[in-house]
Amino acid sequence: MHFQKLTGICLLAFASVSWADAVPEGRYLWGADKMGKMVRRATTSVSSASKASTTSASSVASSASKASSSSSSTSLVADAACTNGPNSRACWSSGYSVKTDFDQKHPTTGQTVTYNLEITNTTCNPDGNGAIECYLINGQLPGPVITANWGDKIVVNVKNSLQNNGSSFHWHGIRQLNSVGADGVGGLTECPIPPGQTRQYTFLATQFGTSWYHSHYSSQYGMGVTGTIVINGPATSNYDVDLGTFPVSDWYYGLANNVNEITLANLQNNAPPPNGDNILVNGLGKNKAGAGSYAKMTLTKGKKHRLRLINTSVDNAIRVKLDGHNFTVIAADFIPTQPLTGQGWLLLAVGQRYDVIFTANQTPGNYFFRAEAATDCFSGNNNHGRALFTYSGVTAAEPTDSNEAPPTNGCTELNTVPYWTQAVDQSQYAAQVKTLSTGVAPGLTTNGQNFALWHLDTTAMMVNWDKPTLQYVFEGNTSYPDPYAVIEIPNEGTWTYWLIQMGQQNPPLPHPIHLHG
Repeated sequence: MHFQKLTGICLLAFASVSWADAVPEGRYLWGADKMGKMVRRATTSVSSASKASTTSASSVASSASKASSSSSSTSLVADAACTNGPNSRACWSSGYSVKTDFDQKHPTTGQTVTYNLEITNTTCNPDGNGAIECYLINGQLPGPVITANWGDKIVVNVKNSLQNNGSSFHWHGIRQLNSVGADGVGGLTECPIPPGQTRQYTFLATQFGTSWYHSHYSSQYGMGVTGTIVINGPATSNYDVDLGTFPVSDWYYGLANNVNEITLANLQNNAPPPNGDNILVNGLGKNKAGAGSYAKMTLTKGKKHRLRLINTSVDNAIRVKLDGHNFTVIAADFIPTQPLTGQGWLLLAVGQRYDVIFTANQTPGNYFFRAEAATDCFSGNNNHGRALFTYSGVTAAEPTDSNEAPPTNGCTELNTVPYWTQAVDQSQYAAQVKTLSTGVAPGLTTNGQNFALWHLDTTAMMVNWDKPTLQYVFEGNTSYPDPYAVIEIPNEGTWTYWLIQMGQQNPPLPHPIHLHG
């Protein structure tokens, strides 16, 4: 990872937001030039908010059609000239391929895809247990899939129509290169969007692969404020059919905001969070009484299918499996990996993604996709998740459920290998690691250079939504309040080394940190 400037002990780097009609007079309008510079807000009148109230799936038609047309062609010539197709997924266009380290360079298509998203108070009943309060994006769970091509500009207009809550949208794993502030974290990169207001997020798709977006305000995403992201690009293994995103998530009948309060109280007494009540697969599930419905997928016999797995849970680490079909893992989060074949159950930590390929080579029929809470990761759920995968030409019907128990391995992540690597200066690491105190000091310890030891769960960060950390940076004000827990990196553009250490009494945390921006 390249570390530029880093703010906040939770490793939140900076990204950029511009917003329209949402800022009180005298505040700064960040990212007005789409490059992270700051100008004073001009007085504007609020235009009709209804412009941002409908989905704009049609707005990506040109982008989607481009991806579709390129995937229908096949070429086996050199990367510099070949096009992306079922037999040449390593290729892309204009000399870019899966061999391209997108942290070093990326295409710029000149194309813009635009989405209009609106969050509303409503009710939902995703598993037949009865309607409960939900916050939904464009009235659906999960929210619309944001689709773009590698190198496209993505513009998302978010209208907050919640009655009594601010909000913000975070684009999980997106590298906000030259778009400081679009990361969508209240108190760090922006002030929350007030009720009735709209904010525009603009960023470039410098990476390719699979991710998700969600509210980064309170516990809203546990009540439905989530969606998925697909950035079309090359892949490390060939496939015929892209089945798209397939999120799995824990679900709470007692509402995630209430569960959050209970969890905070429990943690003070070394008690675990409450169990989830169910696991949803692609926004659907059946409750323990059998009501509800399962998400469905159609398979084509003999074809290789790509499936984009995402754990969008609040608390549960989840193991997944497709009966009768082994997975080949080709990407972990946004990183293309060396194909890892023969995988049955896969462990997905919260926020984690795996892109997998499998061949529809079994007897045509119906097969369960399974999702189970990972108990060895101290995750608890009162039910399980299922989805139905049916071969084309076969009537969809639920097969007999074997109720196969998932394996346990001490909550250990899959050992994937990046397709490309970056040379890290090992000499600085070897020299500086000796200068770092590795005792049991709380919080974060640094050696004053490029090395930091972070003891998880020992230091709290408290930010002010009225004055985000990023505003201090733009103002050149280094008098950060102590509760902001700011860590300053001494030199821009240099490698920084982080040693992450769990406390002895803490439960295992697979995939323990997420780098913002």
